[in-house]
Amino acid sequence: MDNLNAPWYSLDWFSTSTFKALTWENEFFLYLIPAIPILFLVRWLIRYFANQKLPVALIKSDLKTSPIHLLRFIPEIFLMIVIALILTALARPQKTNEKVEQWTEGIDIMLALDISQSMQIEDFQPNRLDAAKQVARDFIHGRIQDRIGLVVFSGDAFSLAPLTTDYELLYSYLNDISFDMIESRGTAIGSALAVVTNRMRESESKSKVCILISDGDNTAGNIDPITSAELAAAYNIKIYTIVVGKEGLVPYGKDYFGRPQMVENTVDETTMRKIADIGSGQFFRVTDNQALKNVFERIDKYEKAEIKESRFKDTSDFYFIYLQWAMILFLLWLVLKSSFMSNVLQD
Repeated sequence: MDNLNAPWYSLDWFSTSTFKALTWENEFFLYLIPAIPILFLVRWLIRYFANQKLPVALIKSDLKTSPIHLLRFIPEIFLMIVIALILTALARPQKTNEKVEQWTEGIDIMLALDISQSMQIEDFQPNRLDAAKQVARDFIHGRIQDRIGLVVFSGDAFSLAPLTTDYELLYSYLNDISFDMIESRGTAIGSALAVVTNRMRESESKSKVCILISDGDNTAGNIDPITSAELAAAYNIKIYTIVVGKEGLVPYGKDYFGRPQMVENTVDETTMRKIADIGSGQFFRVTDNQALKNVFERIDKYEKAEIKESRFKDTSDFYFIYLQWAMILFLLWLVLKSSFMSNVLQD
């Protein structure tokens, strides 16, 4: 049972666990409690040296001591406890339950990933596609309450995963992405943007983002990339374009003897730059794994949903518990002062 829910007369109110569970509004009064015995000691010394003494002659054999004489200290002990309880009450013992509510409107993000044959080039480790998949995983891992979807494309494009907050499902889809998912060859950037727009056009999110990753020019599909970008912009979709790959000779597969084969690679950035400009986003060109990771980290910072927070404090006071104990013990002290335990001559 929670000690703070115990009845006022329960001794649980004096347990160490209860005192640890409480907060103190006026903690200063607690530091005065150790001074109570000192105060009573000073009071006793003043009485001992200042009070008048009545000389009485007794025979040594008549002087007897008994443990019952110690009973006269009991009223003093009760009075010290009463004062300690009053100081405890003045310290305002409390219990504060703080409730924090967080919410975010979230962002809708579509990742459009090129899976054409050229994404097998090994200027990234282990290749362009696997490097892109890894940074996509890291990107998804850092999101909170954002809906994320996946589009893959080569000679054609299709939606692999709709907008969802089930990130574990997205990880499994990313693991399943391979070069043979689409039979037709080429790079259909325009078709990919069209699929992204179709997925996001009915979204009511205030922020809609597309991250397009490719390594080449638009060489397939029936839709012009610029037209698709303008259509996406009409639906307020911000587009980030990332071109992966080095120019010049790059490793692509191995020959009969297991040696890397080198092929000539060229990249035309013009279309991808224009798509990002139309989509009010940014264009990035990356040539290695670390650069690709850095780009995703930048986009992650740009597209952060605002997290709102409300705090509620429910404070309960428990000073009356210790005041009730103090009142009862004070009444008991008055009774003891009128009993045989009281030293009438001294008082």
